[in-house]
Amino acid sequence: MILAGDVGGTKVHLALYNFEAGNLAPVRDQKFHAGQYASLDDVVHAFLTDPEEKKQIVAACFGCPGPVRDGRLKLTNLPWMLDVRLLQPSLGIEHIFLINDLEANGYGIPDLAPASIFTLHQGDATAEGHQGLIAAGTGLGEALLIWDGKHHRPIPSEGGHCDFAARNEREIAMLQYLRKTLNGRVSFERVVSGIGMKNIYAFLRDVQKMEEPQWLRDRMATEDHNAVIGQCGEDGSSPICYETLQMFASAFGAEAGNLALKVLSTGGIYLGGGIAPKTLKTLEGGAFADAFLDKGRLSPLLRSIPVRIILDDTCALLGAAAYAEARAAEVSGRSERAASVSAS
Repeated sequence: MILAGDVGGTKVHLALYNFEAGNLAPVRDQKFHAGQYASLDDVVHAFLTDPEEKKQIVAACFGCPGPVRDGRLKLTNLPWMLDVRLLQPSLGIEHIFLINDLEANGYGIPDLAPASIFTLHQGDATAEGHQGLIAAGTGLGEALLIWDGKHHRPIPSEGGHCDFAARNEREIAMLQYLRKTLNGRVSFERVVSGIGMKNIYAFLRDVQKMEEPQWLRDRMATEDHNAVIGQCGEDGSSPICYETLQMFASAFGAEAGNLALKVLSTGGIYLGGGIAPKTLKTLEGGAFADAFLDKGRLSPLLRSIPVRIILDDTCALLGAAAYAEARAAEVSGRSERAASVSAS
């Protein structure tokens, strides 16, 4: 049995899989609020309460936000330090692997059902080549999916922390506002993420002086900010929420286009994370595509690149499970996935 984990800035999603006849078979999964636990160890212990079930686990892999170095990383948006050398004795699992969360998503894409992918921009769906993966959630993750002629090999990056590039007068004004409120540098993650959505909203309210009616102020005070912005922006009940989503979608499209240029992703761009599936109406509305395609002389290239949204929130779990099975099986050579994973 394989234990897989998708460790985000606000939640930890854990799952158990069996690997049968070359396919991952889900056993069970559960989501946990990360802020309620002192460590990843505590979350896993809360998930694995059955001693007999735990004995069957042969390997585990956790996809985590941040750069993994020598089996260690400090999470980007959580105060946790992870180290496989400490996790192994704590969890009692022989083979434990830590990989970047977008890398895990990249390994999971081949296992997704067609219904789990929504095509936002058709492009040339028959073209092969490198792909890009950009995921807006609590933070902004990016990865390269490098085509070797047979497989797409996920390469993690921290591209979401590159400098935010303002493209028009309103974005320039927002950049100046964020430079003051953040005391300096502004990355794309400060605009294209759950963190960024709140920043855009605050800019429109405080600088652009868009009205925040009392009913909306009350909801923002008692509910999840991004859930309120998403709902009221998608249904059109609030102009400031609608404009927040439009600015968000435009910046998202611009950075997705930047990634497509850097990777030369003729095979397509994937949008992951929790925000895209919840804002489909906004993303289909044109602001994303206009910014994605607005690349001057390279715009014809962008028009040929498909853009697809990952709808399945278990994608990273599937990838982590596939990675764990392949790496644990390398010594015996019994896994067809092992060669693909080990070469990446």
